[in-house]
Amino acid sequence: MRADAPQIVVIGAGPAGLMAAERLAASGLTVAVHERMPSVARKFLMAGRGGLNLTHSEPAEAFLKRYGEARAQVAPWLEAFSPADLVAWAEALGQSTFVGTSGRVFPRALKASPLLRAWLERLSDLGVTIHTRSTWRGWQGDALAFDTPEGEKRERPEATLLALGGASWPRLGSDGAWTPWLETAGVALSPFRPANVGADIAWSPVLRERFAGAPLKGIALRHGPSTVRGEAVIADYGLEGGAVYALSAAIRDATARDGRAVLILDLKPDTPLDRLTARLAAQPAKASLSNRLRKAAGLTPAAAALLREAGPPPGAPEALAARIKGLALTATGVQGLERAISSAGGVAWNAVDDRLMLKARPGVFVAGEMLDWEAPTGGYLLQASFASGVAAAAGVRAWLAGAVDTTAATVQG
Repeated sequence: MRADAPQIVVIGAGPAGLMAAERLAASGLTVAVHERMPSVARKFLMAGRGGLNLTHSEPAEAFLKRYGEARAQVAPWLEAFSPADLVAWAEALGQSTFVGTSGRVFPRALKASPLLRAWLERLSDLGVTIHTRSTWRGWQGDALAFDTPEGEKRERPEATLLALGGASWPRLGSDGAWTPWLETAGVALSPFRPANVGADIAWSPVLRERFAGAPLKGIALRHGPSTVRGEAVIADYGLEGGAVYALSAAIRDATARDGRAVLILDLKPDTPLDRLTARLAAQPAKASLSNRLRKAAGLTPAAAALLREAGPPPGAPEALAARIKGLALTATGVQGLERAISSAGGVAWNAVDDRLMLKARPGVFVAGEMLDWEAPTGGYLLQASFASGVAAAAGVRAWLAGAVDTTAATVQG
């Protein structure tokens, strides 16, 4: 580090903040990271419990569609730091990756901790200092104010990068407590909404008591024009899991608007309707319904119980097959932010410029989930979080260069 290198403060030690810190330090800047929790990247480590799905291998055009209304804003991030760049970055940290059958990309260790340890070692080598239990309390004049175990501390960096997360999983550190400080500064914010979250469905007491926690594998779920293949889990409140999360934004918006959303569940998406009908018709007439569903349709007890939620299953093979492949479920809402994997809402797009700098607070940049975008699980969330850190770091460097040029011109004048 140069002794005269500008000091940058990064607030928030998740994927976006740490990636920004790495890029800034690697360019010769002095970087300090502040994190209010006792340790860094807690949400990242929690994501790693499921295998750490880093990104996805699908083509760029399909990848971008996953970001919905924020596609145009996210596109430059992914140009600056693509899925291939993320894979190369992980492998440079000694964490080789592989592509799963679903196209998702994982580290071979299938854990977040080895990657995080190697990453923190790199950050240390770059001279990045990390202060935990340091809670940002907004600005006091032109200084950043922090509550620390040693009391209040203030810093006056040359640039600040905020990567404070959204409002999901508050026990891991993302609670949206930063919103008053930005509102006071005149930053436009969009209300937080749960994303990648389970749907509320009023199950019967029998289904709830007997099958809460039961998986539904190899299913297809449809809402409106969108159909998702994958898995789900029966929860005591309704339905959760990857297939539900992929549709949760549409379910959330529909239930908020209409009070309900109809989901169509295909329990046997790989079996055509006519073939399933023939299999059911071939069963002995005296076979019980449970045996017919198990032997002919291959349904688990949990899946068979779902069929009964819509009323007594029809006896005719055609009608029974139609229900198996088109079971209507009515969602009345989604779970709240405390149960959501991620959140929509946060800093509005019209509050930042194309460098991700706050228009109301020059020299302050924003990255990660605290911006108003959302994406399904499957690697899309982490990819954009990392990439936004890269983009915001580039914005900091560009702004500093402009500030230096302006200062130099003033002195020469």
